[in-house]
Amino acid sequence: MPPYPGTSGRRDWPAALDAVRRLMRDADDTRQVFRIMRALNVGNAPANYARLIASAEGGRLAYDRVELSELLSDRAAVERFAPGTVGAAYRDFLATTGYTADGLVAVSESEHESAWGALHPYGWMGRRIRDLHDLWHVLTGYETDDPLGEAALVAFSFAQVGGLGWALIAAAAAAKSFVVARNGLFARAVWEGYRHGRSAAWLVGEDPVALLDEPLDRARARLGIREPRAYRHARRELGAMIDSFGGTERAAA
Repeated sequence: MPPYPGTSGRRDWPAALDAVRRLMRDADDTRQVFRIMRALNVGNAPANYARLIASAEGGRLAYDRVELSELLSDRAAVERFAPGTVGAAYRDFLATTGYTADGLVAVSESEHESAWGALHPYGWMGRRIRDLHDLWHVLTGYETDDPLGEAALVAFSFAQVGGLGWALIAAAAAAKSFVVARNGLFARAVWEGYRHGRSAAWLVGEDPVALLDEPLDRARARLGIREPRAYRHARRELGAMIDSFGGTERAAA
């Protein structure tokens, strides 16, 4: 596949390392995630777009070009999902966390609006992967607003879609855990996220409209998404110590 128009194809390691240092100091600084993605995930959108259109249903999905942020931001549509479905679990996720699909869009576009909003197949693929993030929290069981849950899902995402940016964040979080906790529980949960991402079906190629109406347990079984046992064990054993992985502000709170 040809490269993204206007890009050099070169990775910006200094920018990525600066961003990951900032992210390790404050896990809530989501802007740094998008800085890392821009710096290191060179060629990621073309590769995933090529994989999508080569799959059995991918051509139709690419042709329909559903914008997930619009779908997931439609309050009326989200309210209609039947109990027990993926969509209902996503609705509960929004109610519990206070997050919205629009919020993630706002953070990403404040950093690099021209790329995320580009009327280009690669721009659409980038937005698709971005907007799947919270839905993957629901499917995997890795909680959000939790440094361990986010790190495990980042590793899961690297296994699913590639991109050195995801790998750098997961590796940095795991390395920090040995300093903070002085044990391997956090790192094992991150490694579990990667292994589960490798063994699961490719979620980017799923029809999101159909998936949201599917019973959650059935969807997890069909997609091969396994129980996050190492993550839950680490949550129990590490307890409040996990907050210190998010940086000084989170630990103080």
